[in-house]
Amino acid sequence: MTLALAVGVAALALLPLGYITWYTADLGWDGVRELVLRPRVAELLWNTTRLVLGTVVCCAVLGVGAAWLVERSSVPARRIWHVLLVAPLAVPAFVNSYAWISLLPGLDTYAGALLVVTLSYFPFVYLPVAAAFRGLDPALEDTARGLGLSTWAVFRRVQLPQLRVALLGGSLLVALHLLAEFGALQMLRYPTFTTAIYDQYRATFNGPGATMLAGILVLLCLGLLLAEIRLRGRRGYARTARGAARPVRPVDLRGLTAPALLALGALVGLALVVPLVSLGYWMTSGRAATFEWAALTTTTGTTLALATAAAAVTTAMALPTGWLAVRARGRISTLLERSTYLGSSVPGIVVALALVTLSIRATPWLYQTVPVLLAAYAILFLPRAIVTVRSAVEQAPPLYDDVASSLGSSAPDRLRRITLPLLAPGIGAGAALVFLAVVTELTATLLLAPTGTTTLATAFWSASSALEYGAAAPYAVIMVLLSAPATVLLSRDARRGLTP
Repeated sequence: MTLALAVGVAALALLPLGYITWYTADLGWDGVRELVLRPRVAELLWNTTRLVLGTVVCCAVLGVGAAWLVERSSVPARRIWHVLLVAPLAVPAFVNSYAWISLLPGLDTYAGALLVVTLSYFPFVYLPVAAAFRGLDPALEDTARGLGLSTWAVFRRVQLPQLRVALLGGSLLVALHLLAEFGALQMLRYPTFTTAIYDQYRATFNGPGATMLAGILVLLCLGLLLAEIRLRGRRGYARTARGAARPVRPVDLRGLTAPALLALGALVGLALVVPLVSLGYWMTSGRAATFEWAALTTTTGTTLALATAAAAVTTAMALPTGWLAVRARGRISTLLERSTYLGSSVPGIVVALALVTLSIRATPWLYQTVPVLLAAYAILFLPRAIVTVRSAVEQAPPLYDDVASSLGSSAPDRLRRITLPLLAPGIGAGAALVFLAVVTELTATLLLAPTGTTTLATAFWSASSALEYGAAAPYAVIMVLLSAPATVLLSRDARRGLTP
């Protein structure tokens, strides 16, 4: 029974990939060539590629530099800086874009897009690299300094090679998020594959052009996944000696303390203060003062209801996969688990496009209904629940279940009285992560939400697209407030390892 459920979950996760593959094969080589080998596609490929490369490089530089200052230098208030450097994750990228473009309309260029997405995504590199710094044994660094290497040489020859896995993982997250990003780039009027797919969908309602662009986007995502695996390699970086690592001795910045504080302050100011100041400005503007707060209450209620339902459904779907991954280790369980990760790597607009087509052709009565929208959320956010559920199963001893079974307890009774209580912390954490992700999800919701259903993200999008920045601000503020707990959770454990 558990295996059958896990197979069903994996099939749902791979549905968008299967749809793209089937549609491409059905169209034939001539049709694919006609739709793909066009100047417009080459332009989109150039725009997308240079933005991804530029953003990954900028985020890597900012993330590694900030992590080194916080984890290895004598910069004051390191614990506070850590929280401030994680805080930009509470501001969705499309809200950040709105904050900048509403203040500086001339940012609709490549440089403007690079600035906004870099400020939105650099914490994806900072977090894993900072965690990797905390896991390094400083004995190697002390030995290198004892041999006469400078601080820069120690970083380049000792620390950076050990940060390889974390840096590649964070860069992969940045690239995948950027390939899937729609709202921020559409608002900045910077054309990429994601914005072009949406425009094609609006113009032709699921024409073959949109599907072929989605196919190219999927290939780019798969290429990134394979490249990360290739670059990461199989080299190990863990300590093998016994005993605890010696305490870290921060590098004394001396005269560079002021420039370091200025650099951190500028980064936090651009990534966090500017969006918050912009939101505050538009909240106090005339249009926000005449805002219909009843509509905000209704929209918030709808968003919370959808997020709650999505969290419950997605976490329930994660249970069989997470259970099998631990209790029945093997190739099949591993394949089923990895299938959910592969499906979630597909951009939200591709998932929505696939579900639109399949629901219209196979089950027309389900088109633009809540179940289809919940299915999209599940495909996109399943790994967030599976990771926490699997961790909980790892920590739950199977002995209790075996003892209950030997005493004659039925399977449903063991599930209710033993298994679920033991897994409750992991289930709750996974549900919370899915809930917060759904609150700020925009792309799939725009295409799949039932007629008349408005969420905080779609209401914000409607108002900001109409250049009603004051009317959009309250929705953005609520999304930021609802996203803030995730930021606290992300930074809490890391703070414990830092000195003030």
